[in-house]
Amino acid sequence: MSNPVAKSKRKSASARPKPRKEKLSPLAKKAKARMPRSALPSLFVRALEITNDEGAEMLRRMYRIRRFEEKVFELARDGRISGNPQLYSGQEAVAVGACSILREDDFITSTHRGHGHFIAHGGVLKTMLAELAGRAAGTSRGKGGSMHLADPRSGNLGATGIVGGNIPVAVGAALACKLEKREQAVVCFFGDGAANNGAFHESLNLAAIWDLPVVFVCENNQFAMSFPAKKGFKSGNIFSRAQSYGIEGVTCDGMHVLEVREAVGTALQRARDGKGPTLVEAVTFRYSGNKNTYFDQNSEQAEALKARDPIDLFRIILAEADAVSPESADDIEEEVAAEISAAVTFALEQSPYPNVSEVLRDVYKGWIEGPLGLTKE
Repeated sequence: MSNPVAKSKRKSASARPKPRKEKLSPLAKKAKARMPRSALPSLFVRALEITNDEGAEMLRRMYRIRRFEEKVFELARDGRISGNPQLYSGQEAVAVGACSILREDDFITSTHRGHGHFIAHGGVLKTMLAELAGRAAGTSRGKGGSMHLADPRSGNLGATGIVGGNIPVAVGAALACKLEKREQAVVCFFGDGAANNGAFHESLNLAAIWDLPVVFVCENNQFAMSFPAKKGFKSGNIFSRAQSYGIEGVTCDGMHVLEVREAVGTALQRARDGKGPTLVEAVTFRYSGNKNTYFDQNSEQAEALKARDPIDLFRIILAEADAVSPESADDIEEEVAAEISAAVTFALEQSPYPNVSEVLRDVYKGWIEGPLGLTKE
């Protein structure tokens, strides 16, 4: 889309002082140095295709994901929330890039690492953290927890602890959209490990046969549960599997939020036009989780991968395109920190635990646990 604000800025460039250059972290400096020169102008042009407000909101949601994950790790480590939260840090560009092009009434299905998807599609931090803490104010009244976040009212059909278990759910939702002749679409997130799951193949086959409005987004973070992804796929990639089902398959750089937005945006338009599903492979890198099996997180290999941090790279792009200044980006980061602090206060200090009467709610329709057993609501 056109960007009138950016155009007017370019016209008056000679009359304004030269903007301050983005302050880069050492890792970000390495990242920019490694980016091909041909890639930089392309990414800046894409930045000009979104409004300044859109760019700022995308950066805000990326910071929300990163800071939320850091806070959740801290709370779990200190025993203030229970369980073993599955973190998403490093993959922010995939969730935000894909969800930034969704409509509010579109749907997503998520994985056991669902915090990022939930936030990217407009989830509320306070009720989300309350859910992780098992409180009554949570999105599922404290019953879902970290790996089963869901909020159908905001289009989040739910995360799942079963690898690949959300893929058939996305196909079912897309089928409902088509049968009811709605213009909604579904984006299904899953990891590279799920692409070797039978549910993946069955779901893609059905979605292809029925030309369903669903976009399958594989977050290839290069390390599945028990082996590197490069050892699990003979072809060396995942997107080419789309050919087997007669659907579109594309790949994109999952560390660049605008590349993900472009790839998923094109796929969504195909879906809305009745041209069926698309398999999008976003090659990314997650900072925590199962990959500790393969190399030290402080190793040279890990540092090289982290040098392409998606938030640092997006700040560079926004600053170079005169869309979001370094000062404004810093303000956004500070505002997000305040949001996270308020969410902790709400979830852990102001939200009570569920009453015992809630134990069977949603299990038996119309019944709850009373003093003498099941009673009618």
